[in-house]
Amino acid sequence: MSPGRSSGASPARQRRVRTALGSQAAPFIVVTGLSGAGKSHALRALEDLGYFCVDNLPIALIPTFADLILSRRGPERRKAAVVVDVREGRTLARFPGVYRRLKQRVGRRIRLVFLEASDIAILRRFSETRRPHPLGIDQSLAEGIGEERRLLLPIRRLADQVVDTSSLTVHELRRRILESAGGATSVAPLIVTLVSFGFRRGVPPDADLVFDVRFLPNPNFVPSLRRFNGRHARVARYVMRSRAAKRFLTLTIGLLKFLVPQYIAEGKTYLTIGIGCTGGRHRSVAIAEALERALKSVRGIELRVRHRDALEE
Repeated sequence: MSPGRSSGASPARQRRVRTALGSQAAPFIVVTGLSGAGKSHALRALEDLGYFCVDNLPIALIPTFADLILSRRGPERRKAAVVVDVREGRTLARFPGVYRRLKQRVGRRIRLVFLEASDIAILRRFSETRRPHPLGIDQSLAEGIGEERRLLLPIRRLADQVVDTSSLTVHELRRRILESAGGATSVAPLIVTLVSFGFRRGVPPDADLVFDVRFLPNPNFVPSLRRFNGRHARVARYVMRSRAAKRFLTLTIGLLKFLVPQYIAEGKTYLTIGIGCTGGRHRSVAIAEALERALKSVRGIELRVRHRDALEE
């Protein structure tokens, strides 16, 4: 994100991403720290938590922006996060005084999170991304990192939390940021979408997993069932009466109950499961409905079903 540009998750995204933030959650967070320590990842994590995020907001505007956010009540109340770092230039020296005064006024409603990493980790990250260090224009990268540490030391001393990201993965950093926001250690739920479809119209492009159920008995060849889709009780009974269907459901449910917690732990937010038959009207629909019933008991997910190619009855 370019300096001075604001960002916010789309309304649909914010509705999908639920947080375990409690009453102690800080509605205003300042993220600062070393270049290459993960501030952009932290800002994206907060954005997914419903925070309105601004990167490189001028220090002089922070108190006004904080007052605007913290003065809102009821449905209009929002959470916000800003990034402050050495891109501020000479005005960075003013930040400790600005933050102290703001902290005295609003108390725990504001939180300062400082991200740092070892020199080796930062050198590696800049080498991998090939991006210039903001202080490395007329000096070596190592010298720029050392100067940045010196400039940020007064701010580091004010931090409510210092996070060393040297050995953290992106997902681990996300969890730490949620903790810093004052919430629990996990984000829920995982959005699981079951999509029935017909192979004749192609596999859904967003499918993470695809199951082919064309081996099951086809109601399309039964005149009395052809006009109904797989949500009809008679069609569902016809599909599910075979031993193969029962065995398939048992194995697939077991697989999904194993996979879902792994995906949640890995930090995945969406899982789309495609179930396909020839036309997408009978077998795939019936199986998708059966999977929905079986997976309702799985914790940590929000379950949805979409029948892409089934005609309305």
